[in-house]
Amino acid sequence: MVCLLWGTTYLAIRISLETMPPFLMAGIRWSAAGAIILGVLAARGARIPGPAEWPALIVLGILLLGLGNGFVVLAELTIPSGLAAVLVAAVPFWMVAVERLMSPADRISGRKMLGLIIGFGGIVLLVWPDLQIGASRGFLLGVGATQIACLGWAVGSSYSRRRGAHENVLAVAALQMLFGGLVLAASGLVLGEWGLFAYNSRTIGALIYLIFAGAIAGFSAYAYALKHLPVATVSLYAYINPIIAVVLGTLVLGEPLSPRLAAAGAVVLAGMALVRQPADR
Repeated sequence: MVCLLWGTTYLAIRISLETMPPFLMAGIRWSAAGAIILGVLAARGARIPGPAEWPALIVLGILLLGLGNGFVVLAELTIPSGLAAVLVAAVPFWMVAVERLMSPADRISGRKMLGLIIGFGGIVLLVWPDLQIGASRGFLLGVGATQIACLGWAVGSSYSRRRGAHENVLAVAALQMLFGGLVLAASGLVLGEWGLFAYNSRTIGALIYLIFAGAIAGFSAYAYALKHLPVATVSLYAYINPIIAVVLGTLVLGEPLSPRLAAAGAVVLAGMALVRQPADR
């Protein structure tokens, strides 16, 4: 679900940004998704973490969504979506590095590192011919924003794995969405984005899709996966998402399915096979 759904969100984010400012749009997306899930859980009588647990969840919301998603949205204002896909594919490297710092005794095998490098090479092969790279200030800010996003996501993911394994994963994810969304919305208001907020049927449709598919379904699945899979395995979604985006372009927009896409997909799958060693299962 993470690979499939998040592979579609680059397009939805791009559409929503046609009329909506970045932080306010992202804040509405995540806070609405969190509130919806919490409402359903409360109606079902599920346990929701109390105020004593909120500080850690606020930190996670800021890391995973405030930085991890908010800065990806910000980057898409100034850099091509193909380049954003390449840069966000650096997440596995950040995750492995953060995990190594937090668990110095854990060694990264040569096979796993080779798989990460091969997988990243597949993404570069996929989008490189389509990149339009400039040296403007906006371009540099976009590149920097994606790496801030990657670092925030990696630190948040590593911290999330070290929290209580017996928590209600869905309730915890919902609170992270709510807190992260509120921080993003507050940031947008401080930056004066409310005066820039506008919408039409196209951008509202994209925002609704981001709330229900990208946030409620996708992020909940990601939070669950973090509890049951190694970080290096979970991080492989960053390699799959750009391929999903290209396939959607072929099916929805009639773009040709080129031999380059097939070759890039094969390279990415080879990298996944190397990273997902038997010991990881």
